[in-house]
Amino acid sequence: MMRVGLPTDAILPAVTESPKATQKEAGAAKDFEALLIGQMLRSVREEDSGWLGTGDDEAGSAAMGFGEEELAKAMAQGGGFGLAKVIESGLVARSATTERAGN
Repeated sequence: MMRVGLPTDAILPAVTESPKATQKEAGAAKDFEALLIGQMLRSVREEDSGWLGTGDDEAGSAAMGFGEEELAKAMAQGGGFGLAKVIESGLVARSATTERAGN
């Protein structure tokens, strides 16, 4: 499988930040990407009458919702669509700019 992605260092400036702050931004970026992927999965499921073309009941809907959430988290942890890196770079750059303006 070929992995396609944008080199984030080529489009966003490198910013040195403390590891703790970088972990915070990385976590927020991955959480956001997982939320986005989850919403995409949910919209696909709701488009039809279910993943397998069957009707949903309350228990099945709850189980599918949990499954979609966990799949989205796993996909984001594995790199997802590559959005987390771009979002993280933007968050780090923004917090660095804010810190410089405050000092």
